[in-house]
Amino acid sequence: MMKFSRTFVSAALTAALCTASCTALAAPDAATATATTAAAPAFDLDADVNRALKTFGVPGMAIAIVKDGKVVAAKGYGVRKLGEPAPVDANTLFEVASNSKAFTAAALAMLVDEGRIAWDDPVTKHLPGFQMYDAYVTGAMTVRDLLTHRSGLGLGAGDLLWWPTTSFSTDEIISRLRYIKPATSFRNSYAYDNLLYIAAGKIIAEKDGKPWGDAIRDRILTPLGMDGTTTSVAAMLASADHAAPHSKVDDKPVVVRPIPVPNAVGAVGINTSAADVARWMNLLLNDGKAPDGKQLIGAKQLAEMWTQQTPMRIREPKPALAATKPNFSAYGLGFSLRDYKGRKIAMHGGALVGFYSTVLMVPDEKLGIAILTNAENGPAMAALYWRILDQYLKVPATDWITLYAEQEAASHKEELERLRKEHTARAARSSPSLPLASYDGAYEDPWYGKVTIAAEGGKRVMRFARTPDLTGELEHFQHDTFIVRWKERSFNADAYVTFALNPDGSIERMKMAPISTETDFSYDFRDLTFTPSPK
Repeated sequence: MMKFSRTFVSAALTAALCTASCTALAAPDAATATATTAAAPAFDLDADVNRALKTFGVPGMAIAIVKDGKVVAAKGYGVRKLGEPAPVDANTLFEVASNSKAFTAAALAMLVDEGRIAWDDPVTKHLPGFQMYDAYVTGAMTVRDLLTHRSGLGLGAGDLLWWPTTSFSTDEIISRLRYIKPATSFRNSYAYDNLLYIAAGKIIAEKDGKPWGDAIRDRILTPLGMDGTTTSVAAMLASADHAAPHSKVDDKPVVVRPIPVPNAVGAVGINTSAADVARWMNLLLNDGKAPDGKQLIGAKQLAEMWTQQTPMRIREPKPALAATKPNFSAYGLGFSLRDYKGRKIAMHGGALVGFYSTVLMVPDEKLGIAILTNAENGPAMAALYWRILDQYLKVPATDWITLYAEQEAASHKEELERLRKEHTARAARSSPSLPLASYDGAYEDPWYGKVTIAAEGGKRVMRFARTPDLTGELEHFQHDTFIVRWKERSFNADAYVTFALNPDGSIERMKMAPISTETDFSYDFRDLTFTPSPK
């Protein structure tokens, strides 16, 4: 899930976090950008981070920087939880969501080293029941394809099978891939997904004969001394030193409850700290060798992880962010790849409700930067990692914090205005075609399953049968379109619900779409097509 600004990231677009450097954000004019750049203060990590916390309203953050095999910084800033004094420190645990994908890719690389799998093995060789919508794709899809976001699935397709917390098992999620229609042809183009990383995690579990989390601990965490890192939210919450998630509700940061997703660990299962992620980055920057000299990941396979597998589109940045435009952009295996100031960068982002993170490495410089936050604010991270990169790459300083703050404010203002115009332009005096009770009942989508609409306490309430948190009240918008407002307001994912009728006036189907462009793509309502369940 993943996006910038107030969008709740999946995990995911953050996979290419800032590949286009927030190109969706509006920019100030060129004169303003030039003046801001010229006024950049001297680099001071502590001052910069504290300024970013205040500017972007982030409660807490942990930073890890490694250089030439040494830990330059592993420290915390701000608080673990708003309203409480406990500070973030080097060992405070954060959910890092899609930064877990690199751990899954690394474990598969180890299996390749051991000769137990090959990158280009058919997936069905290791998961015999694996099936995609198209029979050809089922047979042709390889282990490599699971990691490279080129399956033909649409952006975030099927994420509602695991997000927010669902009652589907991992096996059920993988099984339901066969019902999800592709958006493009196989291997045609990049589109970020999570479900195939869940399948990749299942291969690791099958080969090692133990759950994904145990396999990752035995293969990576224990040898590196990443003793604080956990592979479940439940284990993170059992630690005395963990951050609380924060989301913005009505534009104000509030503490929200953690949302575990134990059925999606291959995509989003890691929870770690600055101290531990520094050890992880040093492993990768040291050609896969642990501090004791043991080769955990073969250098050849590590190079494969950082080799272009799927090209990614480069969008034109707004003028204020022109310096961040890459010359190439691609996805490897568990990492997105790009360049900056002539250096290759391997990076990834991650987000689950209340947490954003970035892990970024410059292999030729033996430089690694990780930023973990307990808030949903991509610009705060982007501003800091460009700031740190500029310092270590010895390029002229830019006041990225001011630039990104201006971009975020302009973008959010623009979205609020778009929503206002959309609301004003609706046919406010229109009425539904049918009596409200006629919209009640059970509806079914081929890959998700059932939702229900029923009268409750004088309201009409929609419930997703396998997702308890997706429960909300319907209000009429115009004609046969309603808005569902979820009771869990921190999702920021209210959606349109539109009914289409048959000639006889009965309901043919129901479709959904997010109201805001700031809604994370893992709320893939657009991919759902509900039809009335047989009575």
